[in-house]
Amino acid sequence: MDRDTRQAAIHWLEQRIPAVVVEIAQARGSAPRGAGTRMLVSAVQAVGTIGGGHLEHRALATARAMLAAREGGGGLPSKREHYPLGPALGQCCGGTVDLDFQALDADALARWPRPQPLFHLQLHGAGHVGHAIATLLATLDVTVDWIDERDDVFPPTTTLGTPWPDAIRRVSGDGAEGEVAGAPAGTFFLVLTHDHALDLRIAEAVLRRADFGFAGLIGSKSKRARFLHRFEERGVAPAQIARLHCPVGVTGIDGKQPEVIALAVVAQLLQARTPAPATPPAPRSPDLSRAARRLRTTA
Repeated sequence: MDRDTRQAAIHWLEQRIPAVVVEIAQARGSAPRGAGTRMLVSAVQAVGTIGGGHLEHRALATARAMLAAREGGGGLPSKREHYPLGPALGQCCGGTVDLDFQALDADALARWPRPQPLFHLQLHGAGHVGHAIATLLATLDVTVDWIDERDDVFPPTTTLGTPWPDAIRRVSGDGAEGEVAGAPAGTFFLVLTHDHALDLRIAEAVLRRADFGFAGLIGSKSKRARFLHRFEERGVAPAQIARLHCPVGVTGIDGKQPEVIALAVVAQLLQARTPAPATPPAPRSPDLSRAARRLRTTA
């Protein structure tokens, strides 16, 4: 994950660990990753990826050769190398990639922008499913406000036992509707609390906003029907109700285990971030009746 790669660079620089920053300076045609992608390489470790395969193998070798030369008393000048992925490396990608190699120093870090989050999410509910979803989100470049009115239910670590990143902010208190109202435009919302009445209140607060990016509610088809009826009774606009995803998660992923539900839900969030391209109109079929009339006229 790009966020973790940059964080590792900060840590290595503080620890004075010699390293090379490998950056995709330019990518043309089909390439495994785009310009600006970085990988951090030391003599014994690499963090991040520029796409794997033979390209990354060659980049690792180049970076470590630079570090070895520096250990022998040489400097560590920056360099750029050009790689035609197909002809030179035998990769199926048909494009070309230019890689920049530079020493990890204060200047390199200053030129390394913080990655923009894929989306901002309000996750309401810290039960088993919320824990599994938050664990997956901890591996992505996202920002999350994880909200529950119970202050003793947030697990200290992910389901894998790793610490929570700073990008996942845990919020306790009974002001869920206020958190919804204060969220920035385009925020994604997931509602999966321990209380159906609370779910209803939070989901209604979300739907009354016209600027949310995604609204998901955990539940069955019968829960959806009950909630939609209540929303209609309370005067929520039909167009807003139609935007609610309940049951939430991409279809075709079956299973009630929290981890399975989490996979389906996070996949849907990523789909919502990148809408499918519009389907081009089908080519018009020829007007056979008009052609037949022309034939009769000329016969």
